[in-house]
Amino acid sequence: MHPTPLDRRTFVLAVAGAVAAAALASCRAAGGGASGAIDAAAADFERELARLEGGGRLGVALLDTADGTLRGHRLDERFAMCSTFKLALAALVLERAATGGRPLDTRLRVAASDLQSHAPVTRAAVEEAQARGEEAAQLSLEQLAHAAQTTSDNGAANLLLRDVGGPAAFTAFCRAHGDATTRLDRYEPEMNVVRVGDVRDTTTPRAMAQLVARLLGGGLAPAVRRTLRDWMIATTTGLDRVRRGLPPDWVAGDKTGTGGGDGMTVLCNDVVWIEPPGRAPLVVAAYYDTGVVGDWPSDEMQGVLAEVGRLVARTP
Repeated sequence: MHPTPLDRRTFVLAVAGAVAAAALASCRAAGGGASGAIDAAAADFERELARLEGGGRLGVALLDTADGTLRGHRLDERFAMCSTFKLALAALVLERAATGGRPLDTRLRVAASDLQSHAPVTRAAVEEAQARGEEAAQLSLEQLAHAAQTTSDNGAANLLLRDVGGPAAFTAFCRAHGDATTRLDRYEPEMNVVRVGDVRDTTTPRAMAQLVARLLGGGLAPAVRRTLRDWMIATTTGLDRVRRGLPPDWVAGDKTGTGGGDGMTVLCNDVVWIEPPGRAPLVVAAYYDTGVVGDWPSDEMQGVLAEVGRLVARTP
């Protein structure tokens, strides 16, 4: 899939939670065939999502940026974010540079001690530096943000988090963009260990869908939106998740999140920006706690999110 030119009219900011709720409530109160059809489609969508859960817990929000309509399943239940937080982290770094903060060409030291188990970009940079006889590599904020978004590099994410002021600064960024729910409390990889009842490092499908819609729908400067959108489209980690179930002519970009191990159930998440032909963009936030103890999602688990994509494509 190739990105299409941005149409500014499709990025109208119509996704604030209160506005969306009021619009939907008004539509339902008015009655009539259109309202009934919307309610029926939403009910069908939720039933199909519940069917996909199996023995796990699947939370999905589908937000239409044309009018803020939001539908889904387990919309307000908390789920571990895992690496889906890196989308907003990349947005934070880009916004900070665009508003007079640390320039994107600022270089950070990347040492072997900064590497994590999943660190494809930072590990390669350190190994190349060591081959030259240097102790550490130097990567720019832009390179690190690109790596965190497109490859989910955990080392890059931790370096960026420290540079912006830590998890509290990330949470403050979410609050500044109208998200009162999403929170980050720890660094990689500890943030992926979220036991039952723990609210640390969590979000809800509704909150994440609305946050992404705000960021890409007008909350960020146009140049920042374009960069973030392009990075999401270039991301390869989600090709077997929601994007796999979308029609081939739909432009889409995403950020995945994955958890498991240490006696935890496998977590398989995906947050997606979708541009269907001839209509306003859609946002999908899908969080799947599979209920199965393991280290990594199976093809079948990822297939559940691909089926979410197929349901989205069939939902008017």
